[in-house]
Amino acid sequence: MIEDNVVYVGNKPVMNYVLAVVTQFNAGAKEVTIKARGRAISRAVDVTEVTKHRFLTGATVKDIKIGTEKMPSAGGETNISIIEIVLNLD
Repeated sequence: MIEDNVVYVGNKPVMNYVLAVVTQFNAGAKEVTIKARGRAISRAVDVTEVTKHRFLTGATVKDIKIGTEKMPSAGGETNISIIEIVLNLD
C-alpha cells in the first residue's frame, strides 16, 4: 500500500529525498510526510532542513511524531525508533 504525499527515507543520498519532496509539492500537494526509522532518522531531519532552507523557503514543519516499532530479528523481536515529519507549504 503506497500512501499519497509520503517520502520514505532510507540509505540513498539526501538530495534524492529532497527531490522527491519538492516533486510532491510541485505536483500540488499542500503537505508531505517524511518518514524514517532507525539510522535513517538523522537523514530525514537533513532532508527536512535542506528542503526548508534551500528549495522551499515557505515550507514549515507542521508536526513531528516519534515512536517505536517492533521488528522481527534473529533473537525474536527488537525495537526500532521511527519519526514522521509533516511539512506544510502555505
